[in-house]
Amino acid sequence: MVVLILVLIIIISFILLAYRTFIQRIVQEKDAQFQAELEYQKQLTLENIKGQEDERKRIAITVHDDIGNRLNILSLWLNNLEPENQEASKKVINSQITELIDSTRNISHSLYPVNLEKLGLVLYLQELVTNLSYKLNLSLYIDNRYERKDIFTEVQIYRVIQEFTSNVIKHSNADEVSVYIRKHQKCLTMILTDNGQSFDYKTASKGMGLKNIESRIASVKGIYKWKNKIGKGSRIIINIPL
Repeated sequence: MVVLILVLIIIISFILLAYRTFIQRIVQEKDAQFQAELEYQKQLTLENIKGQEDERKRIAITVHDDIGNRLNILSLWLNNLEPENQEASKKVINSQITELIDSTRNISHSLYPVNLEKLGLVLYLQELVTNLSYKLNLSLYIDNRYERKDIFTEVQIYRVIQEFTSNVIKHSNADEVSVYIRKHQKCLTMILTDNGQSFDYKTASKGMGLKNIESRIASVKGIYKWKNKIGKGSRIIINIPL
């Protein structure tokens, strides 16, 4: 009887020890997961800050080198108008003013899509098609069942498409981009494709362009998957919950 009790005590002690070890391991794993998530959020915040600073730098350079130079040229023309060449001077001045307006509009769009709330995503994307027509052929295929989302979500969708096309122009040597937007019962699906050289995601994933795309998708709780074929274009499939 005493032996049986001792055996039971040993078994119970072993079970309790195993359970305690199991709980400790779960706690350690949860703590490691929490620390990893904390580090990821910290890294994401730093990258977003760096991205914002890079964007500010780009805009500052544009204002200084583009608009600033055009204003200087305009000032010189205005100060050196000759009565006999007024017609020619007028054409040059009008040309400079038109280019200044275009540059200002482009800077405004890069800072914030100010007319998106008024026009809606579909019309704003059609405007993007027009603005990029001299650089590439951007085709839109938007489900006629698409319904307007809150302004934050539509801004993020627009920025993802804008960033994708910007990366295509800079890096892929593509001349065609297609944007598909489809409405499903529980999610909105976006498929962005190009006919360029594509890229290896593992080596390119540290670039700010891809990080900007992926952080914007995450901000609307979306999920994504890249499907690239080197030399045959890139594709990203995005699902955003409704």
